[in-house]
Amino acid sequence: MRKTLLSLIGAVAIGGSALALAAPGGPGFGHGDHGHGMTAMHELGKLDLSDAQRASIKQFSKQTFQQVKPQMQALHQQREAFESLAPTASGYQAAANSLADAEAAATRTHVLQEASLRAQVYNILTPAQRNQLASDRAQHEARMQQWKEFQAQHPLPSGDASAQ
Repeated sequence: MRKTLLSLIGAVAIGGSALALAAPGGPGFGHGDHGHGMTAMHELGKLDLSDAQRASIKQFSKQTFQQVKPQMQALHQQREAFESLAPTASGYQAAANSLADAEAAATRTHVLQEASLRAQVYNILTPAQRNQLASDRAQHEARMQQWKEFQAQHPLPSGDASAQ
């Protein structure tokens, strides 16, 4: 059930993050999410998008969500059916294999749909916006590298030390 919910949330995030960013006022929905696709969509809020660009992003997002929604619903039903089976039931392993295949297909669809959405959005950006996006991403990567270096230099105390 948890994975299905996460998959559904992922599908909503594909559409929802761009919808939130396309709204006047910029980002709102994906503000705390740090998934790979969400980071890219979140960055759009800094690009001073035109109303036409916002409308296009909103349309692309709705289309993407509508394309993914039936598969997510079917996957949800399949997961619920699997979870209702007892591990000793006949066909349990076959149901597990079928669910694994469905989860793999959903992940593949999610990655492809996200890539398609990102390409559509990228294609409506102006050259200046594309440059700004690249600059923002480079700055983000530099900050992430600095954070990793800081963590390596300042490791957290082990669990035993905190108990003393």
